[in-house]
Amino acid sequence: MNIDGYLDEINQIDTYKRYGKIHRVIGLMIESKGPEVSVGDVCYIHTSKKKNSKILAEVVGFNEEKVLLMPYSTIKEIGPGCLVEATDQPLTINVGRGLIGKVIDSLGHSLDGSLLPKGLTSYPSEQSPPNPLARPRILEPIQIGVKTIDALLTVGKGQRVGIFAGSGVGKSTLLGMIARNSDADINVIALIGERGREVREFIEKDLGEEGLKRSIVVVATSDQPALMRIKGAYTATAISEYFRDQGLNVNLMMDSVTRVAMAQREVGLATGEPPTTKGYTPSVFAMLPKLLERTGTSEKGTITAFYTVLVDGDDMNEPIADTTRGILDGHIVLDRKLAEQGQFPAINVLKSVSRVMPEITSKEEQQLAQNARFILATYEENYELIQIGAYKRGASKEIDQSIQLHPKVVSFLKQKTDEDITRNQALQQLADLIGRSGS
Repeated sequence: MNIDGYLDEINQIDTYKRYGKIHRVIGLMIESKGPEVSVGDVCYIHTSKKKNSKILAEVVGFNEEKVLLMPYSTIKEIGPGCLVEATDQPLTINVGRGLIGKVIDSLGHSLDGSLLPKGLTSYPSEQSPPNPLARPRILEPIQIGVKTIDALLTVGKGQRVGIFAGSGVGKSTLLGMIARNSDADINVIALIGERGREVREFIEKDLGEEGLKRSIVVVATSDQPALMRIKGAYTATAISEYFRDQGLNVNLMMDSVTRVAMAQREVGLATGEPPTTKGYTPSVFAMLPKLLERTGTSEKGTITAFYTVLVDGDDMNEPIADTTRGILDGHIVLDRKLAEQGQFPAINVLKSVSRVMPEITSKEEQQLAQNARFILATYEENYELIQIGAYKRGASKEIDQSIQLHPKVVSFLKQKTDEDITRNQALQQLADLIGRSGS
């Protein structure tokens, strides 16, 4: 045993407890005089009514000599003079294989109130993104189990993809399909800002029993404080990083990054930041790359990440959609018009792109995807002429081919939620379909 190491640790231990006192509470913000803390530290607020009752809060800023805190739970039983106890530590969560199959909250506690299994490791929820030179290139595809993505928008191990859609177009259903059908070792699913009703619906209906067996679900519902919604995203990412460091291929699915940004906006406005585009504060645009860049490849394993982005009124150029699209390695657009026509998943192939697809697919696969895109693009470009009967058959070989093959391609793009198709099967189906045209 290294006794000297233990003695050094003991000598460095600070045995003092530092306290401050609450000065005032304004909206979401708690101001206290003292203690001596740093931004990001967790503090305990001792409530005035119940003995040994503590509320967990985090230091989010300073105003002159006063400490600004935000609680992880609702503000109750807090009054002037309540003690604020410093821990001198940021938020840590307990992680390990025992969490697989569990549904937890943003602080890593089991959501059904049961005790967590033993043998878990304490792990900080906030980490720095890995060094760019420590990231191996993405050179290997990962099977998603959704044939449109596998054949036309191939995703690589360690790629980060945005799923852009308005409300009610099928984001949650698509995430459930990916969680069940993907060949990743483990899924980490973050439900941020969801309606309470939808959580159980997603777990039982979209994810299913088979999907939950190899998943960890982190839940922060819309009624919870802004800080809990932000921490939900950090906790899910930290769990993914832990399993990546174990050498596993992890799927991280976050629904949705827009609600994380909205929660950060609440915190920013409460601490006095100036609102900028659509009311979003500068800290939102500083937080997004730090969060999204934590996923991806490392020398030990990979995190393939899917972030859903809510686009208000299907506006793809709103601030959060525009920022995330610039950070991520590809985007999948779910189109309301296609959903209304009964095409599920409602992926608009022409508006979607996988930036690493040329690196991870063969020339034949790329040509196959290009041919399918050409058929869809040609038909869409000449849609009005075809519908009103202004186009005469034989005038263009490309348009004739698109008219002939368009219904078959659309049929290929449809997939039932319980339909499990491998990537090789999807490519074979598309090759048979395109090949029959004789191009």
